[in-house]
Amino acid sequence: MEPISVVKTSALTLRQHAQESRKQDEGFCLWKANDSFPCRGLASRMQLLRLMLPDHKITLRTRLGFIGLGYLGSRIARRLATAGFPMVVYDLDRKKAVELADLGAEVEQHPGKLTSKVDVVLSCLPDERAVQSAYLGTGNVLDSARPGTRVIELSTISPEASRQLNRAARQFDVSALDVAVSGSTSSAEAGALTLFGGGDRELFETAEAIFSAIAKQWFYMGPSGSGVAMKLVVNALLGVGMQAIAEAVALGTSLDLPRELLFDTLAKTAVVAPAHLGKLASAKKQDYAPQFPVRLMRKDFRLILDAATQLGLSMPTTEAAAGINSAEAESGIEEDFSAVVRRMERAAEVEKGYAAGGLGKGRSL
Repeated sequence: MEPISVVKTSALTLRQHAQESRKQDEGFCLWKANDSFPCRGLASRMQLLRLMLPDHKITLRTRLGFIGLGYLGSRIARRLATAGFPMVVYDLDRKKAVELADLGAEVEQHPGKLTSKVDVVLSCLPDERAVQSAYLGTGNVLDSARPGTRVIELSTISPEASRQLNRAARQFDVSALDVAVSGSTSSAEAGALTLFGGGDRELFETAEAIFSAIAKQWFYMGPSGSGVAMKLVVNALLGVGMQAIAEAVALGTSLDLPRELLFDTLAKTAVVAPAHLGKLASAKKQDYAPQFPVRLMRKDFRLILDAATQLGLSMPTTEAAAGINSAEAESGIEEDFSAVVRRMERAAEVEKGYAAGGLGKGRSL
């Protein structure tokens, strides 16, 4: 039998082939008599999808859709538009999307309509509920996608939620990668993010044109869910490290070290990680404008501790840091997660006052 023609086969034919491939028994696809493409399960269907893509490797001609224009998403989308990608953008807050129109981006009213117009869908959303709503709920992304569409999901969600999205995408003949983002808003503006990828390695490698426009480095971590898994590992260190700095600062000021000198000296030591240096500089000025909001760090702490619970893993230091972060987030003020520095400094002042007055232990954090 002659192989299927990848040039003449239409998207409709591909959809028909994929629908037939779902009628499988123990991984073998059942094909009509006049079909000539052998298939064994989802892996072979994805190979067929790769063959059908007119331009397998993403280039500046690839039409991108971007859903979610928050703190990071807006800056990532701007970098992509500036790089020259044709883009369609959407956000619940239409004003955020309109801001990108000056760079040539088309503004769409609904995620599903956006998806029907693009080759690659990127999304950067605040939590799992928003991701599920966009792809499987009212956003109607997967059902609106053309066969062969690629999804690059940038949100920080649980590894299992990422794997569920990947499985769901395959049912619509769409490939999905989890590409978790590490970095601040300033890193996003400079195109200096770090990316952790999970999913099909070949598909990950075809997205280099996108990655190079927004990041300074990117790592393939393994199968679906591996990218967000690495992000949880990284953010465990980020959150715990921030709390450790906050406590160290509180100790230093309580020991009557000059505050400005304390911050300046800490910044020059080897023990403060590069990711925390900017936070230290901002905290010195009492500047807690949100680059990574405390509410999102609280969400990430929950994901980290949920994963630890499922694994039967004890993380007492992380639990303690998460508790302080959560208490700070309860204020409802949109501030950076480094605001725990201020919280610990204030708590230290209260404790010092109580001690000076001989009144015993002060109030709790």
